[in-house]
Amino acid sequence: MEEEEVLCYLDKVLEDEDVFECGDMDVESPLIPGDMLLTPVHRQFRGDIEKGLEMKKLVLSGFLASEEIYINQLEALLLPMRPLKATATTSQPVLSIQQVETIFYKIQDIFEIHKEFYDALLPHIQQWDEKVAVGHLFKKLASQLGVYKAFVDNYKTAVETAEKCRQANVQFQQISENLKVKGPKDSKDCTTNVTMEALLYKPIDRVTRSTLVLHDLLKHTPKDHPDFPLLQDALRISQNFLSSINEEIDPRRTAITTPKGEARQLVKDGFLVEMSEGSRKLRHVFLFTDLLLCAKMKKTSAGRHQQYECKWYIPLADLTFQLLDDSDVLPHIQVLPEHEIEEIKIKISVIKSDIQKEKKALKGQSRNVERLRKKMNEQESWLLLHSPTIPFRIHNKHGKSYLFLLSSDYERSEWRESIQKLQKKDLQTCQLSSVELQVLTSSCCKLRTVHNIPVTSNKDDEETSGLYGFLHVIVHSAKGFKESANLYCTLEVDSYGYFVSKAKTRVFRDTTEPQWNEEFEIELEGSQCLRILCYEKCYDKTKLNKDDNEIVDIIMGKGQVQLDPQTVQSKNWHVDVIEMNGIKVEFSMKFTSRDLSLKRTPSKKQSGVFGVKISIVTKRERSKVPYIVRQCIEEVEKRGIDEVGIYRISGVATDIQALKAAFDTNSKDILVMLSDMDINAIAGTLKLYFRELPEPLLTDRLYPAFMEGIALSDPAAKENCMMHLLRSLPDPNLITFLSLLEHLKRVADKEPINKMSLHNLGTVFGPTLLRPSESEVTKGHITLASDIWSHDVMAQVQVLLYYLQHPPISFAELKRNTLYFSTDV
Repeated sequence: MEEEEVLCYLDKVLEDEDVFECGDMDVESPLIPGDMLLTPVHRQFRGDIEKGLEMKKLVLSGFLASEEIYINQLEALLLPMRPLKATATTSQPVLSIQQVETIFYKIQDIFEIHKEFYDALLPHIQQWDEKVAVGHLFKKLASQLGVYKAFVDNYKTAVETAEKCRQANVQFQQISENLKVKGPKDSKDCTTNVTMEALLYKPIDRVTRSTLVLHDLLKHTPKDHPDFPLLQDALRISQNFLSSINEEIDPRRTAITTPKGEARQLVKDGFLVEMSEGSRKLRHVFLFTDLLLCAKMKKTSAGRHQQYECKWYIPLADLTFQLLDDSDVLPHIQVLPEHEIEEIKIKISVIKSDIQKEKKALKGQSRNVERLRKKMNEQESWLLLHSPTIPFRIHNKHGKSYLFLLSSDYERSEWRESIQKLQKKDLQTCQLSSVELQVLTSSCCKLRTVHNIPVTSNKDDEETSGLYGFLHVIVHSAKGFKESANLYCTLEVDSYGYFVSKAKTRVFRDTTEPQWNEEFEIELEGSQCLRILCYEKCYDKTKLNKDDNEIVDIIMGKGQVQLDPQTVQSKNWHVDVIEMNGIKVEFSMKFTSRDLSLKRTPSKKQSGVFGVKISIVTKRERSKVPYIVRQCIEEVEKRGIDEVGIYRISGVATDIQALKAAFDTNSKDILVMLSDMDINAIAGTLKLYFRELPEPLLTDRLYPAFMEGIALSDPAAKENCMMHLLRSLPDPNLITFLSLLEHLKRVADKEPINKMSLHNLGTVFGPTLLRPSESEVTKGHITLASDIWSHDVMAQVQVLLYYLQHPPISFAELKRNTLYFSTDV
């Protein structure tokens, strides 16, 4: 199976390598088969590859094959260098010695380093076993990155020199436009023609890819393997090197030449939602050094190249950021109810779970998987289009204004800063002819850096699916501010292809060194990145905007950190610092996975209330409903029922923990604490109480029956079953549930003010009150965290929603009817 394993892995690793020419035909290299060339056996095997050393071998095999291609590309560059150098001292030189040395600077050294690395790695792969060690080779390769620093420093000069020589010398022009790159050894001597400019970019591209491969190798190398520390060292060296040259390699292969001979470079591109004629449209926006271009992807028939259609463009010299005043009429932005957004997320998770099940099936999975992937893509695209609400307005001084909607203030700030940085240069307004605009739009397909809309259905199976669970973050402090200000931080995480704001610290007033020390619990849904933004609070009423979604506070700094499972998935807090524009924000974080959060751990101290069976608590208190539930409900109804997002917005974790400790110790200060505490912390304490019960309020025993009952189609049968299940609950559980039910209905009555509908409340509380027991999870063979999250979540929400939408349910009436029904379930 060795060859098949390599084939399966290579189409991921070598996803954008060249296609090689044979005669008049374009054929893919046999080492880089596309999905269409894989047999069902290959596809099945890809889904079944086990983690560990065998996967490490596949990573290495794929990297080795791409290394062979890279060496051939470097060799193609060196081929004309030698004769050009030889003729430089003759009477008819094509280039001078200085020009040759500038254009081909360090290429020979880079070639020798990688040839030596390839020759050393090849026999290890050919004679593979679990004892093979290759970490020393990668560490040595990383330690030689200094030669790349010299290459990068010279890169811009090399490209400019090559371009000048190409325009001045016809012979060199022919040479530079027709360099021949050999194919891999078993590709039957196929070659491809590549330009010198494209090959000169390869070393920059390569150093980035090598770092990504080190991530993959570490992921599949046991920590006790001799390679692990060596690969860690290699990754650290590579990352430090990349950080040091990041600004220099940013322009990438994004330059095109205007008819006037000026270099126009692509600085940034990405997918944004535009409000156009009252509806949301997904656009691909391209920021060039002199203009901003908004395009949409044309529909093309199968097999044809993608094409863009320009919707509009604005020269940067004419672009301003529109500020609204009282005379401006705001376009109506339709915002969907949050429960609709949540329902789509649940559907996507269910489809993901179905895809995983299909892959594990023995037969018929390929067609079903493709169908499910298509369905998931549709749902995720819809979510991407309808979720953003933060306005980003730009204006053409000589024409129209345009409105984009973003989900992240971080992203809006990045676009604004990139544009303003370019506007500091001496820009002249540019008007494109129809032909120039067509040429520029056509080049976008080649220049773009973002190729697909950011949805998980566009990612490879092998790509990480992110973290599912709860991220605990403590925002400690910040320093580096030059003047006193009113400061706060917000936290954003990514999920479903876009970033959303999840938490916000309190405002620390009039200080240069805020000390927040606030803890937040953030739910992660396939998240890979945490962003922290630091703001100065705006209290000037003249600057406040009449658009509710507008954020007028000033961003003082922003930064992000990758959520590496190996780093954050620990019992201990991981302390970190994000540096942003001279400001340093200190924070700590730790992560609890979904599968661990499903486990309900009974409290060892039966004297408390958290983690203690509800029957024990009510018996001890001689009450029908636990004191903590009654007090939290009373306080929320007294002063939180009009609070926007009550039960949805997280309270400060330290406040919730303080309340938890007070209830557990039956503190005399509880009532005072409740009256003084932020209402979101009180709502969070109630949710935490139900989440930490040893078993869900609606019990493990009845869980399968609730799932079956809510799935019934006949309304009468469903009513009969759902009421029968309530009667089957222990009295303390039933009375507590009915009390919570009536409270949530009263909260939903204030929906026009608090924005919390029955659907929203069902989404928040459903999975907390009703979850599968650990034995149910094991029985269902649910192994992935994403599966655990999506497993029956929609049904759990629907169960609670059924009772919330039901006419008032009386405990006495239910018990009266018990006489007519069997209590066996």
